[in-house]
Amino acid sequence: MDFSIREWLNLALRWFHVFAGIMWVGQTYYFTWLDHQFGRLEKEASGGTAPAVWMVHSGGFYSVEKKKALGVSANQVRWFRWEALMTWIGGIALLALVYYVPSGLVDPDVAAISQRAGIAIGVASLIAGWLIYDLAVVSPLGRSPAVFVTFALIMTAAFSWGLLHLFSGRAAYIHMGAIFGTIMTANVWFRILPAQRKMIAAAAAGEKFDTALGGQAKLRSKHNTFMAVPVVFLMLSNHYPVATYGNRLAWLVLIALVVVGWAAAKIVREA
Repeated sequence: MDFSIREWLNLALRWFHVFAGIMWVGQTYYFTWLDHQFGRLEKEASGGTAPAVWMVHSGGFYSVEKKKALGVSANQVRWFRWEALMTWIGGIALLALVYYVPSGLVDPDVAAISQRAGIAIGVASLIAGWLIYDLAVVSPLGRSPAVFVTFALIMTAAFSWGLLHLFSGRAAYIHMGAIFGTIMTANVWFRILPAQRKMIAAAAAGEKFDTALGGQAKLRSKHNTFMAVPVVFLMLSNHYPVATYGNRLAWLVLIALVVVGWAAAKIVREA
């Protein structure tokens, strides 16, 4: 591919990926923050009055209420789902353009593997990351937040250590970000949206829906908010090689970035 064409394609994909990510992460944090506010207001409410969250923005006042029943037809319900898919597609396209098409994926000084083997390992890590996470959520590990966080940190450490011993440092960091991004997107399309479809269908038919569906969708959305900040850190890491992937303790730096990201997400969620 001609260098100038590749450069413009890289720029276009980065713009698309970042802009879609802004829309997706912004909506995710807004709705999880909103849900946290309703939880706080419901504890403070008396007399059975449905609480509302009041906000001011762009010259107007907004009152938002949380409904437990569908008061409109199903086709009037607004969904937020394409932003996640667009972000992931843009990210995967960038991953292929920067690491799979040229030779920036493997480093002979790190591991003697071919480009083709590296690509296979990279794709397998994305799939494995999602499968391990998804199984852990529905297993006994997912019943205790403390146990699940510990397991997630151990798996993050294992994946990062393994990738840093197979790929170039920069490629390993970006693949960790891609693993988190794949988990987040799969959460939206394979777990959150199907649950929401069932809830809307039941509500539109005047039937009671399984409240566990909402609980599971809410949990996956919560997990996404905690993964979003580390993903951004990992995306930016390629600009700071000395401090991140080029450091002799690169995998420990990565773990530290993830923990700091989780802490930052918790603060933002509860603000």
